[in-house]
Amino acid sequence: MAQEFRFLLVTPETTLLDLSIQSLRCTLFDGQIGILPGRMPMVGRLGHGELVYKSTDGTESNYFIDGGFLQVQGNVISVLTEQALPISELDAAEAEKLLEEALARPAIGDDQCDARERDQDRARAMLTLANQK
Repeated sequence: MAQEFRFLLVTPETTLLDLSIQSLRCTLFDGQIGILPGRMPMVGRLGHGELVYKSTDGTESNYFIDGGFLQVQGNVISVLTEQALPISELDAAEAEKLLEEALARPAIGDDQCDARERDQDRARAMLTLANQK
C-alpha cells in the first residue's frame, strides 16, 4: 500500500477538506510544487492558481486557490487559503469581468498599486483555469 498524507484545506470560514491523499501539486507564489510521501517538513507561500490532489483511489481533484500558506509536517499537509473553489465552479465570463475591473481601477500609491496587481493576478489565474475545464 502506498504511503498517504492527511490533507487539510482550510479557509477563514471553514475546513473544506480533511481526507487522505497520495500526492499534491499546487501553485506557490514563485512557481509550482509537487509533494509526495517522505517530503521534508516545509512551509510555503501560496500564489493564485491551481491545486491538484490525487486521492487514495487514484482520482484527481482540482481547485482554484487564492493565496495563503502551505505546511508539510510529517504525514500532514495543511493548506490555508483565502478562497478555494473547485475548478468546475469557475466561470470564465465572471473571471473576465473581474480582470476588466482590476485593469480599469485607478491606483495611487504603493498599497493601491499592489492591491490592483494582486487582483489582476487572481483574475488571470481564474480565467486561465476556467478556460481549461
